[in-house]
Amino acid sequence: MLVELKNGETLNGHLINCDTWMNLTLKEVVQTSPDGDKFFRLPEVYVRGNNIKYLRVPDEIIDLVKDQQQNQSSSRGRGGGVQRADHGGRGDRGRGGSRGGVGRGRGRGRG
Repeated sequence: MLVELKNGETLNGHLINCDTWMNLTLKEVVQTSPDGDKFFRLPEVYVRGNNIKYLRVPDEIIDLVKDQQQNQSSSRGRGGGVQRADHGGRGDRGRGGSRGGVGRGRGRGRG
C-alpha cells in the first residue's frame, strides 16, 4: 500500500498492523523523499497516524474485503447478528451508566 505523509514523503510497503489511531506498521518499505529524487529501502517502518495525509490501497484488496463482507452477511441469515449478553443489546441507557444512579439530582449549588 502507498502512504503519503503530511511532510510530502511517501512510503510504499506491505501493511502489517493498523490500530484505532491509524498508526501503521509496514514491512519491505521504499521511502521516497518529498522531491522524489531520493529513495530508501527499509525493512520495517512505524508511522504515527496523525502524520498521514492519505492512503492508497490496491483495488484487489478492496474487492477481496467486499467479497468477504458479503459472504459473512449472507451466512448470518435472519436475526443472526451478534447479541450482547448483558442488556440484550441496549447498552447502558440514560445517565449514570453502571453507577446505580449515584450523583443524580441536586445540581451544583453555591458555596
